[in-house]
Amino acid sequence: MLAACSGGADSVALAAALAFEAPRAGFAAGAVTVDHGLQPGSAERADRVADLLRGLGLDPVLVRRVQVAGPGGPEAAARHARYAALEQAATAVGADWVLLGHTLDDQAETVLLGLGRGSGPRSIAGMRPAAAPYLRPLLGVRRATTAAACKAEGLPVWDDPHNADPRFRRARLRHEVLPLLEEVLGGGVAEALARTADLLRADLAALEAVEAGLVRDRLPAAGGDLPAAALADLPEALRRRLLRAWLRDVPGLTSAHLAAVDALLTGWHGQGPVSLPAGWRVGRGQGVLRLAGG
Repeated sequence: MLAACSGGADSVALAAALAFEAPRAGFAAGAVTVDHGLQPGSAERADRVADLLRGLGLDPVLVRRVQVAGPGGPEAAARHARYAALEQAATAVGADWVLLGHTLDDQAETVLLGLGRGSGPRSIAGMRPAAAPYLRPLLGVRRATTAAACKAEGLPVWDDPHNADPRFRRARLRHEVLPLLEEVLGGGVAEALARTADLLRADLAALEAVEAGLVRDRLPAAGGDLPAAALADLPEALRRRLLRAWLRDVPGLTSAHLAAVDALLTGWHGQGPVSLPAGWRVGRGQGVLRLAGG
């Protein structure tokens, strides 16, 4: 098991807790810190974090240096590089799990981001406490608690200036939007958003179980024609899920694409094929939907 540690209060508190609990539970525990190379002195800072982790008794302690580049802006590129480095580190030492220091506050911010983007329930359901190879044991803990724990234990922490940089959406949510919501709604907003995520994850787990059975019973083999009658009697949420499963080889599907294909089932009046990304298209004829192109 590895603790991912940036040197901030959340991940330092998590690493310290792991170092305390692991020997008592009888399992090996190490740590990994990632140097994104985005700020002057980042390499030296990563080495200091590694020294702190070794001082806590974690072993092995790995430092992974990455290059941040790619689509989606600096936040997305850094996240992609970081997770790739964490998974490579886990593979290198044979760790089954990587512990991440996300807190209840991080969960609330994630839910708000999903809401603001008009995302579906999976995004609004936030981060999962366990999704291999990642564990997030602090999702029910406030950020202020991790800071207080580090202070009480005399653990040095680093406050990443990016966390307060208004160029980044999450920083503005943290320092502007959530405090305003707390003021306007009388407090408890972060807890309410995290609770919403918990409730949605439970609902999604049930829905996904139903979906799995329907995929098995009603969808054709890969690339096969889809009889319209196989889905037409289902509620919209299940129809759209099964259509997405049937179209799994089509990249870049949006809700608008799914709605147009769904209309071939529920609003059929002889319309022509629906154009999809990458040259794919779906048409209806003789009672079946047929995927072509690509």
